[in-house]
Order: sequence, then structure tokens, then C-alpha cells
Amino acid sequence: MTSPQRQPLLHDLAVTLAAPTVVLSAPDGNLDAAAPGAGVQGLFHADMRALSLLRVTLRPVCAPSGEHIGKAPSAVGGAGGGESDGEGWLPVVAVMTAADGPGRSRFVGLARALGDAVSDPTVRVDRRRILNPRLLTEQLTVRSSATTPVHLSVRVEVAGDLVTLEHTKAGLPPRSPAEPTGELLSGAGVLRWGNQAVDVAVSAPGATPDAERSTLTWTLTVEPGESVDLHLAAEVCDTAAVVTAADPRPTWQRPGLTADDRRLPALVAQSLDDLHSLRMATAESPGDTFLAAGLPWFFTLFGRDSLWAARMLLPLGTDLALGTLRTLAAQQGTRTDPATEEEPGKILHEVRRGVFDDGTGLVLPPVYYGTVDATPLWICLLHDAWRWGLPTAAIEPLLPALVAALGWIDAAARAGDGFLSYIDHSGTGLANQGWKDSGDAARYADGRLAEAPLALAEVQGYAYEAALAGAALLDAFHLPDGEHWRTFASDLADRFRARFWVSDQRGPYPAMALDGSGRPVDSVTSNMGHLLATGILNADETATVAARLAAPDMSDAYGLRTMSSKSGGYGPLRYHCGTVWPHDTAIAVTGLARTGHPEAAARLIEGILEAAPAFEYRLPELWGGDARTDTPAPVPYPAACRPQAWSAAAAIALMTAMTGLDPDVPAGRLHLRPTGPLPVGALRIAGLTVAGERLDITIASDGRIESVTAPAGLTVEEHSAPHS
Repeated sequence: MTSPQRQPLLHDLAVTLAAPTVVLSAPDGNLDAAAPGAGVQGLFHADMRALSLLRVTLRPVCAPSGEHIGKAPSAVGGAGGGESDGEGWLPVVAVMTAADGPGRSRFVGLARALGDAVSDPTVRVDRRRILNPRLLTEQLTVRSSATTPVHLSVRVEVAGDLVTLEHTKAGLPPRSPAEPTGELLSGAGVLRWGNQAVDVAVSAPGATPDAERSTLTWTLTVEPGESVDLHLAAEVCDTAAVVTAADPRPTWQRPGLTADDRRLPALVAQSLDDLHSLRMATAESPGDTFLAAGLPWFFTLFGRDSLWAARMLLPLGTDLALGTLRTLAAQQGTRTDPATEEEPGKILHEVRRGVFDDGTGLVLPPVYYGTVDATPLWICLLHDAWRWGLPTAAIEPLLPALVAALGWIDAAARAGDGFLSYIDHSGTGLANQGWKDSGDAARYADGRLAEAPLALAEVQGYAYEAALAGAALLDAFHLPDGEHWRTFASDLADRFRARFWVSDQRGPYPAMALDGSGRPVDSVTSNMGHLLATGILNADETATVAARLAAPDMSDAYGLRTMSSKSGGYGPLRYHCGTVWPHDTAIAVTGLARTGHPEAAARLIEGILEAAPAFEYRLPELWGGDARTDTPAPVPYPAACRPQAWSAAAAIALMTAMTGLDPDVPAGRLHLRPTGPLPVGALRIAGLTVAGERLDITIASDGRIESVTAPAGLTVEEHSAPHS
């Protein structure tokens, strides 16, 4: 039995996704949350499980003449045939599972107990799953190559326990299913259940419903060489959901990509499919699209995650950034409330349908503000979107939120001895409130845990960047205090330089954090990689950080380790202390490329590209930090979310980093500085978007820019790699 202290494993589940709805099934397509180790299986809609059971079984029946048609008795239940449930119902044996595009999955199985009594299978079941928000449809196709007609019944067992997500995350068993009612409507068998807020209806044309057994059953005959299609639909109506489907129209333009290394186009293609399916909106602002953080645990609005993902996708257009900025600004903090961590000007951490209680002491309110970095990241996204061409008319309504967010940074720095820091005021919230938010994420070099209040290194970098970004926006839109924020940034950089830098036997590096007494939390971590693109480091410091990131203890895994393999507390499967997170790697790669360290960037890019095929190009939240020389493929982190928004967006960030693309639409300029010899060989990207217009780029394998087609009115400033 799964321990209630350990969340269920996810790595071997088949995922079909159309936010805010997702199906998590076994590889054969069935859902059975009551099966051993399968507690998270189900159809979830907006943090609630509508289906906890959806299982297809078959049974041979008598022909109209009364003759039993099927294999010889010795063949039934034979090798690969599966075990009968005692009533003669047999499982379909899975042989193929595959994603088939956004919101689509395919399953192929064998009915070994049906058809000719020969060694080759003669009856198979193809299962096509199509998921739209609130609606699951499935087509079951029974195909026969048997020499005589096959007579069978097909049964679908369905049930829903209507538990919320935290129930499954805690590893708890499913609850008793809601009591169904059965009816025949226009020739379709229908089973229905629900509560005050949720109604679930499962319909199957031509099937007979049995409410007592919670089944829908067809009886059919399949002639030799023929097939029979059966159809099933499950629809959810949920009046209590706080998130809803995004506008069905595309939120960004999908670019065409070719590269000598075919792994990159495959990774980008799958990532864009996943990102499309992760789009959602809040019930209050259905016209503003953002990306859900990841599924199943973070299948909602998360400030930090949604902001980073939108930032990485700016090369595809600014619509997602605008929707994310508006959605978060609409719930920006206006008062001080220790229970929710709300403060004036602060950007939220996450939104749920109700109180989130995972059974381990973590109890979060429906709207929770426990994040120290979302507010500066909101400012950075607004600034970057402006530089990518977000229209003035879209920015102006967000200026009050900008001023409020800057005010929060000012107040937080004054309260934190000049740095942005955090502590859990409620006692039941997140102990750590940066992106590494697990309880054991912050460690000293000897492995001891650091306790809040903590001032994280990367957050000071974000604050520095946000201060300069805010100053630029204030100046551009004729608002006061730009000079104040430039001074703030300069002073913050000086304080950071004086207090965060430490040394070990290999030389200096920025500590992960400062603790409440001002002592550096001196483990060697990936946090320093986030500093590179913020500008808080000078050239010498940047070179030092680049060298530390490129060293084998950080980079010889399938990407960048979150913690050095030589640090105390390191473990290759410790959530934030040794694993590889693709978004973390992509942020470091962006900084390395931007600051002139292409070799280090290429090493990390190659790690991600080596990992991608092992996950069928659907990058999970994280994976093990084992060295590439130690394991032939990355070791899955079994409870990792997959897909995850910022993991999928990392593919776009890596692609962009290699081009060195850096637009400044307000200034009328477009900078291109490829990273030198590209780790993927020659690269062509057609259909990027700058200022709402198309941008095409072709770069040779040695880093020379071969062609650029840019929007009119932008001056292209090319900086090709030196020609060898």
C-alpha cells in the first residue's frame, strides 16, 4: 500500500491533456485508482477527480445458434491472455501506447481469448482517446482477422469518487464512488453521478447501462476481416472550478524548425503540443490565457511557473505574456495577511478551488501568496514583453500594477536588511518560498539544513533586474522614480558582492542564500546560474560562475544539477538537491549564451538533448542527477509532473539561446549573436514573432548568420561567430 506520507508515482502513466482536464491512465488506457500503486489514475478536472474507474474488458458470448464462439478452452487465459475476473470478463492486453497530438492518445491491445485458436492474435482492440476541456470521448474499435465470426460482449466499468487533488497527492486510497443513476437516452446508455457542484455523465450509444454494477455493456458480432466501432463519452460540469479552458484560438504562432541534430525539432514539436494543452484561464478572466504549471500536482495558476514559461515563449509572440500578466495583476496583493502571505503589491503563488491540505502539515489557503520571487519576475516579464513588441495600449493598464510591484520590492528589501527574504508566517505554509521550495532544499556545504528567514541568491538577481526593468518602463511611460530604481539596483549589487560571495578549495562562488543571521548558506548550487542573465554580476564574476557551472560536479549529468555532486546533502534523486530540472538548465544556458560562454552552454544543451528521447521528448519536471557516464539514460524521478510548463518551455529557451536573439522593439533594433559553433549543427527557424510580425533566421553550423528576414522598421544588428 502507498504510504500516506509519500505521493504516488507518475513516471509510467499515459497522459492525455486538455487543460483544465487531464486523463492519467495505465499504459493499456484503463483507469483504476483502486489498483495497487495506481492511486493517482483518473480523469481530473480543475483539481477534482471526476472518474476514478474506466476499465474495458471483453467476454466471449454464444452465437445466435447457441454455439460458443471463441478459442479452445485451453487457450483462454493462456500466455499473454490475462486473467478472468471470475465472471468470464478478460482484460485487453496492451501492446502499444502513444501520444497522438494535443489532447489525443492511442492504445492498441490484444484480445488473446477471442478469435482463432492459433498462436498469432486474430482479435485486437484499438482505442482512440480524444480529450477536450470537460469532455472525454473514446472510440473502441474491435478488429478481427479470424476465419469465423467473433461474438463478444464489451463492458466498460465506470465510477467517480470526486476527491480533490490533495487527497491523491497524499497517497490516500480512493473514496467510495459516488452513487450512479442509469438511464437510456436516445439509444445511448448513460450513467450519471455528482454532488452539489459537480455533475458527471458517461454515455455510450448502443450500450446497456447497469447502475447497480456501474457498467455499460455492448454485445456484438465481428465478421472475418471486419471491425466494429463503439463510442463512449464522459462529460463534466463543474460550477466550483476556479480555472477554465483557454480561448480555443492559438495563443502563439508555431514556428517551423530544422536542425542537423533532429532531436531539437522533435523536442520543440512535442513541447509545443504540451504547451498548447496546458493553456487555461481563470473563471474570473476567461479571456486571459496563461499556462498551468504542470500536472497533476500543479494543474492550476502558479505565479512563478506561469511567469517563467511565458517569458521563455516570448519568441512566439506576446499574447501569452499579456494574459499571464493580466491574470496575476487582477489578484495582486492589496493588504497584509500573514495567513495567506498576502502583502500590498505582491504577486500570488498559487490558486486552488479550496484549502489545500496534503495531510503532512502543509495547509494552504485557496489563494496563497507564499513566494518571494513572483513579484520581481512579473516586472521582468512585463519589461521583456515590451521589448518583444507588446503594444503600448496593452502595457498602460498594467502600469499601476508595476508601481505596486516595485513598491513591494522596496518594502521587502527594507524589511530584509537590504535583501529580499522570506519566512513562513502561518506555520502551515511553504517553509521555502523560492523555486526550490521543498523543506530540505536549502543546505550548507556540509549538508545541514538552513532555516528561514532566507535571502536567496537568485532572488536578489531578479530584484536587481526588476529594478532596472522598472526604471526603463517608468521612464518610457513618463512616470517618476526611474532614477530611484537605478540607484536601488546599484546598491543591491554592491551589497550582494560584499555578502554573498564565498570560497572553497576550487575558488570563489556565490552562496545559495544568506540565513537569518546573515551567514552564507554555502552549498554549491544551480541558483548561481540564474544570476548570469540578470546583470547583477560583473564580467569577472560571470566568468567565475560560468566555470563553476561547467565543472563536472555540476554539468556531467543530463543537464545542470541543482546541487554539486560534491556538496553535503547531495543525492541524485533529491528533489532540489542533486536532480536536473530542465527549466533550471535552460535559465543557466540563456545566461551563459548571453554573457559569452558558449562552450559551457553547449555542454548543458547536449545533456538535455540526450535526455529528451528517453522521455519521448515530453520533458518532465525533473530527473535524476546521475552522471551520463554512469547511466545509459536519465533516471526518472518517479513523482515528477509530466508535462510541466516550464520544462516544455525550456525547449524554446534553448533554441532561442543558440540564436542569441535579443529584440528591442521600442528602440527599433533586433540583436542576433549566435553562440558560435552550434551544438545542433545548422539551424533554421521560420515563423518566430517579433512585434506581431514574422521573423525567419538561418544559422550555419559554425555560428555564421546566413539569412534573416525581419519585420520592417527593425534594424538587424548581426554578430556572427568568427569564421574559421
